[in-house]
Amino acid sequence: MNTLPDPSVTAVQAALEREVALVNEAITLVATGGAPRVVVAGLLLGEQILPSVQRMADDAGVRLVPRWGADEAGVEIVVERIAP
Repeated sequence: MNTLPDPSVTAVQAALEREVALVNEAITLVATGGAPRVVVAGLLLGEQILPSVQRMADDAGVRLVPRWGADEAGVEIVVERIAP
């Protein structure tokens, strides 16, 4: 029985974690007033992480706007301050 993890599964998990971390950092930056708006571009797994980062954004009081490219190969997520 092979108990080693599948390298492709491990790579996808690492990419998911990396993209969540990038968006989470952008959420923190906007929520703390460091920037009014941040665009996190080049996300290959953005659609898959959107539900979890949306919850983070809701908790932080910022808005997420996903924008798909013309080729739909990836997504960028815009993090914006919500006007008071």
